Amino acid sequence: MILKIKKLNENAVIPAMATPGSAGMDLRACIESDVIINPGERALIPTGLAIALESNAYVAYIYARSGLAVKSGITLANCVGVIDSDYRGELKVGLVNISDKPFTVSNGERIAQLVISPVIVPEIALVSELDETERAQGGFGSTGIK
Repeated sequence: MILKIKKLNENAVIPAMATPGSAGMDLRACIESDVIINPGERALIPTGLAIALESNAYVAYIYARSGLAVKSGITLANCVGVIDSDYRGELKVGLVNISDKPFTVSNGERIAQLVISPVIVPEIALVSELDETERAQGGFGSTGIK
């Protein structure tokens, strides 16, 4: 699979995997000046990049960086960003500060990770009954917490 990447800003950094075993490529902020995200606030951070997936058999996901989330309380405002195969606009990352301290995003900082995955498009079958399982309708902790 080939991921086509277009720089929309000359200062944008092409995504790269940090290690050979990485599943995601680091996305970096492409901003003119620092952005301060205060506790409880959100900010939309541009990457200066646009992508083209090979076909609708693929999707790109934007995930939080675990280090930012755990160490600094900076995560994605929408949990996971979904980049459809036909989207050609700039990749932007919605960050939210769930900590109690302001956080500064600087140009070139790794702010999220981009993961490419296959898409399975199911056929839809409207049915009047679903098969029974032991769990049935149990959810939201119905199997216990330990």
